[in-house]
Order: sequence, then structure tokens, then C-alpha cells
Amino acid sequence: MRLGVLDIGSNTGHLLVVDAHGGAAPLPAFSYKEPLRLAEHLDEQGAVTRHGIDALTAFVGEAVAVAEDKGCSEQYAFATSAVRDAVNSDEVLDHVFERTGVRIEVLPGEDEAALTFLAVRRWFGWSAGRLVVFDIGGGSLEIAGGSDESPDVAWSLPLGAARLAGTYFASSKHPSEDALKKLRKQIRGDIARDAGQLIRVGPPDKAVATSKTFRSLARICGAAPSAEGPLVPRSLSLHDLRRWIPKLVAMPHDELAGLPGVSASRAHQIVPGALVAEACMDIFGLEELEICPWAMREGVILDRIDHLTFLPDA
Repeated sequence: MRLGVLDIGSNTGHLLVVDAHGGAAPLPAFSYKEPLRLAEHLDEQGAVTRHGIDALTAFVGEAVAVAEDKGCSEQYAFATSAVRDAVNSDEVLDHVFERTGVRIEVLPGEDEAALTFLAVRRWFGWSAGRLVVFDIGGGSLEIAGGSDESPDVAWSLPLGAARLAGTYFASSKHPSEDALKKLRKQIRGDIARDAGQLIRVGPPDKAVATSKTFRSLARICGAAPSAEGPLVPRSLSLHDLRRWIPKLVAMPHDELAGLPGVSASRAHQIVPGALVAEACMDIFGLEELEICPWAMREGVILDRIDHLTFLPDA
């Protein structure tokens, strides 16, 4: 079966075409993406701007054509934090549907965390024991933990790297020391508020991070490049991250964009992303996070395959 999964994230619109069937890992066949940056196309009232709506609609229309060209028998479209939290979410979704015929499903934050957790569980398997999983997206941070394929606890916080960059870095590429302290305090307060959900059951057997932000931070700190393939073990240590954060804060945009694993379009998100990652590791007492190449998109695919596999006519 060939599936087209259309992921409308806070940073990027991404169509992933996969060949998949029950009992096998989904095999990527084609990828098409555009940097929509919806989390940064919100007005003062929290609505997606006309520019953002038009860019999203154009991308979805192009993605549908690509999926058809690639022979997808089924297409599934979903959106995460930027659309979910927009005050004009219904208007945005209706506009896209009217122009493209695609009805985008908005995933609740808890579902986003749970699907990411499913992907990580399938990647590492049962031998990983009790997992805790962190995912820093453009608009939100997802946290989940548990011993099964569905997490015992899962929640989402508005601490995405793009969201924080737009709020704290909008007027200056180098926010003041006071602004950084304020940002750090907000991040840690928000994470710590519900941290007891995970902490009270004891340390996990494996702590894992997913997403572009964590992959970029791991690469900056010395992890293997993506060219070496997904099977190469990669990790991010708290010691290395703390050593790098003052350097990242001091770097101009062009130097950040020149770091390994960092794209020019996301360079401004590295510092807030690093502060979120540091807070997660510090608050939950984790010296190291293992990087998983699968994340929410793969979780959506796996969940979709599971449901199709168990349908009576499947």
C-alpha cells in the first residue's frame, strides 16, 4: 500500500509518501516539503495571516498533485500546534478544503505526544523498557512516558522553538540578558508545573528525544551527520549542551546558520530550542537523551497502518 501523509507543522509543510503494510517498517518513497513557518505568520490576535493561509493552501494543492503522481492509494492530512492554536483555525481549514478538497485533521497536543511515543516505542522495541520521550516542534513541546505502546502520561506545552523565537527574538537577533532570563524562567516554570506526572514513577529505562531541533542540537554537539544513515546511534548530553548554549547565544545569525545540522531558515530557533532541551533534561534529571530518527509523522503512519490492517476487509 502506498500512503501519502501530509503533515502541516508549525515550521514546515511535509508530504511523505511511504510504502507500508502491517508488520513492516514504513519505507519512505518520496518527500516533498516547503518552509511554511505558520507559527511565525500569526497576527497580534493569534490568527493565521492571509499570507499564511495562502501559502498553506498553495502547498496543500501542490502536495495533492504530487501524491497523485506518485500513486498514493490513500492520503491523510493533519495539522499540529500552529493551526490548532490559531483563533481562526476553522476559517483556515475551511479555506483549504474549499480550494483543494483536502480536509485537514487537527491533532490535539496529547495525541501528538502519544503518536510520537508510539513511533519511538516501535523504533527501539520492548527492550527499551519504560520510555520518556521529548519532542520540540515549531509551536509546542510534547512530553510522554510509559511502558507500553500508548503512554501512561502525555501532554503538550506551548514551548515550540519557532513560537518562542517569534515572541522573544522578534525585535532583536540578540535579546538582552534580562530577556533570556525571563525566557528561561518561563520555560522551566511551564515544564515543572506537570513534571510530577513522570517523576513520581521513577527514572525511565531510556530517555529519548525526537524532532529537527533535537537532531540539530545533537549534531552541533558532535553527533554523526544524517548522511551516515538512521541506524547510527546519536545522543545529546546535558554537559555538552550546557557548554554550547553560551556560544549559541553569542553567535550572529550567519554563524548559527553555518553550524552543522542547522538550516538558515531555522537558525533563529536554535537558542530557544536549546533552552527548552536543557530545561527538559535538568528538570527530569537526565544526563543524556538518545535521538530517535522516527517522530510524530512516523507515529501517524504506524497508527494508520494498524487501523487498516485490522479492518475486516483489509
